[in-house]
Amino acid sequence: GFAQVAPTNISRLCENKEILTVNGQLPGPTLYANKGDRLIVNVINPAPFPITIHWHGLLNPRNPWSDGREYITMCGIPSGSNFTHDLFLNTEEGTIWYHAHSDWTRHTVHGAVVVYPKPGFTYPFPVPYKEYVIVIGELT
Repeated sequence: GFAQVAPTNISRLCENKEILTVNGQLPGPTLYANKGDRLIVNVINPAPFPITIHWHGLLNPRNPWSDGREYITMCGIPSGSNFTHDLFLNTEEGTIWYHAHSDWTRHTVHGAVVVYPKPGFTYPFPVPYKEYVIVIGELT
């Protein structure tokens, strides 16, 4: 899949703002996968400054240099460029999340990653009647 991180105009609380979003959504799109899956996410950055995406709660020992922690494990994705994250969900199960790791962008560039059990396996509890993803964020 792809994630375009780009400026988006929004109206909230009687105020218009330009913020960064993922694919024009706030919060960004929820990703769904199964334990053991491989996710390939191409992050496209048309924003006028570098940005990174950190996969919070995801162990990524095969690609530790692309963890998304700006100036720690990788440099920002330059404006007008893209970066492909190659993610392996080997041990993760449940809900984790992704977020920008570049200054103020973490306030609006974020979303959930729902990791279901491997096909043929079950939850360690009764299957929920319904599932809802709730992402809480703050617009500053």
